[in-house]
Amino acid sequence: MNKLPFETIERSILTRKQCRTNRDYGLDPKKRPVEQLIKQGVVNINKPAGPTSHIIADHVKKILNLKKAGHSGTLDPKVTGVLPIALDRATRVTQVLLPAGKEYVALMHLHKPVEIKILKKTLREFIGKIEQLPPIRSAVKRRLRKRSIYYLEILEVEEQDVLFRIGCQAGTYIRKLCHDIGKKLGTGAHMAQLIRTKAGPFTDKDMVYLQDLTDALWYWKNKGNEKQIRKIIYPIEHAIGHLSKVWINDFAVDTICHGADLKIPGICKLHDNIKKNDIIAIMTLKDELVAFGKAVLSSEEMFHDERGVAVKSHKVFMEPNVYPKFEKD
Repeated sequence: MNKLPFETIERSILTRKQCRTNRDYGLDPKKRPVEQLIKQGVVNINKPAGPTSHIIADHVKKILNLKKAGHSGTLDPKVTGVLPIALDRATRVTQVLLPAGKEYVALMHLHKPVEIKILKKTLREFIGKIEQLPPIRSAVKRRLRKRSIYYLEILEVEEQDVLFRIGCQAGTYIRKLCHDIGKKLGTGAHMAQLIRTKAGPFTDKDMVYLQDLTDALWYWKNKGNEKQIRKIIYPIEHAIGHLSKVWINDFAVDTICHGADLKIPGICKLHDNIKKNDIIAIMTLKDELVAFGKAVLSSEEMFHDERGVAVKSHKVFMEPNVYPKFEKD
């Protein structure tokens, strides 16, 4: 089965020391009040053809009466599918969703017929590192850049129409890819339709329509029924399923919330295979996201060393004073 890179990683948890968490502080993300979920959650919208990604984010903001909402990865107006929208205080989580990898199902129209054997061989040549020159009308500087194609499989061929699934690095232009495939085949080709089916941990299996969000909000506000809105809005922690994590003791949490770096004595457990400079998530023992940071040490060093900075924190999500400042043994 085709998978994005983070989906192939097998992580084990290393227990550095036994720690207990106090139930009086913090809360399991799944048990957050709906009001808090709305202000620090993510909803996976099934973007329709027509509006821009920015317009969809603005609709979500108005439906939920929020000050801000941000999308993860722009889709062209005609493109449909997975569009994660981060809500209010969760908007900065989009920064780590962007590089998580994307999957699309594309319909490519060849301008001339081609043998299926040649088509398959040519598409295989585009798996791996490719070079792309962004289209003239794009949001980035137009210069040659490298992108990774993780997998590319043909789903169906009907005359000159080719339906294929592709997993790729963020920032890959599928329209340009179709053009380049046509050029390589010598037939010419263009993208006829595109659907995004994955954006990091969000997939087409859990996306919803804007109307679903509107209805869920109504049932919660008018009927007191939380079932649908809890099903639709995910805690911010769902958006970081692709990141390695370290879990810290209760009395290290507030220090991190005030912008301090994470030091080794505060770590209770951690994922293996963390490498220096990896972006990792700092978590409470109740699985709440505290902050993002850059690993200063590897998993092995964090596990065996006694002191020193383990993670340079740079994006704090938890508000101060949720956990106690300090407690002596």
